[in-house]
Amino acid sequence: MSLVTRALRALAVREARFEGLYRRLGRPGGRAWAEMLRERGDFYAMGEHCAVDPYALIMGRPLIRLGNNVRLATCAIFCHDGSANMINRAFGLRLDNVGKVDIRDNVFVGYHAIILPGVTVGPNAIVSAGSVVRADVAEGDVVAGVPARRVGRLGMSVAMLKARNETLPWRRQIEQRDSEIDSELEPELTRLRAEYFYGRPPESTRAKS
Repeated sequence: MSLVTRALRALAVREARFEGLYRRLGRPGGRAWAEMLRERGDFYAMGEHCAVDPYALIMGRPLIRLGNNVRLATCAIFCHDGSANMINRAFGLRLDNVGKVDIRDNVFVGYHAIILPGVTVGPNAIVSAGSVVRADVAEGDVVAGVPARRVGRLGMSVAMLKARNETLPWRRQIEQRDSEIDSELEPELTRLRAEYFYGRPPESTRAKS
């Protein structure tokens, strides 16, 4: 981490108004962003080994609890229903509509998924991309759709993924990685994956590369 990135991170930890600067210039990954949020104390609680996409829209962080190994893609999480403000003004009322969001251990929330107030997810669950979650996601479930419904079980997804990986030409490289992303191995992984999906590139393309 460069001195500039360290300085930007320190500013973001100290004051939330600097997080946009850290996101834009520091370009943190999901793990680094989650650790910054943890150090700043944004969430009610956060477990270990979490990753939060820097562009995820997370509203009401003090009412959100993240367990261990929670991975949030560019999703949206809400703890307040803003329609209450419209209702209050329209009918001369003073009402509140708020709920916690409790994401337990080992949960992945996919791209553009939306989690609404009052929801508990997991543990050991996947919220598929584009889902709208307005009810609890049970332990071990994989959910998808609008509204989100169970489409599978995590145990079956793991078994299928393991079986598929047995046939992949880059399995040895994956097993060699010390972390989730290894910059030294990534170019070779990209080459092997492209050849697997498309075949070897034409001679002219190989010469240019």
